[in-house]
Amino acid sequence: QVQLVESGGGLVQPGGSLRLSCAASGSIFSINAMGWYRQAPGKQRELVATITNSGRTNYADSVKGRFTISRDNAKKTVYLQMDSLNPEDTAVYYCNADVLVLSSGRFRNYWGQGTQVTVSS
Repeated sequence: QVQLVESGGGLVQPGGSLRLSCAASGSIFSINAMGWYRQAPGKQRELVATITNSGRTNYADSVKGRFTISRDNAKKTVYLQMDSLNPEDTAVYYCNADVLVLSSGRFRNYWGQGTQVTVSS
């Protein structure tokens, strides 16, 4: 099995920063794209940022210039550095990864459990 374990969520004041981490573990042969999504109350889940295995990144317009996605392939971990946070960033943030599972030899998509990010004064 494959698990995505997130950390780093919490409460922060407007203008503050947080760094989310998501570590993949289990029967992993390789990981292709990884990303972060978020879902605010009453809204659909939306893409925040993605990063390929080679390091190519993509960001939602709402977070460009403020958020930075990165990954450490050796640690099988993806990060989301969030700066200049505002209340509109409040949401549950979910880690996502496309994984080639070692045990099955099949490519599957996995989600983390979600971590709450609250931006409030």
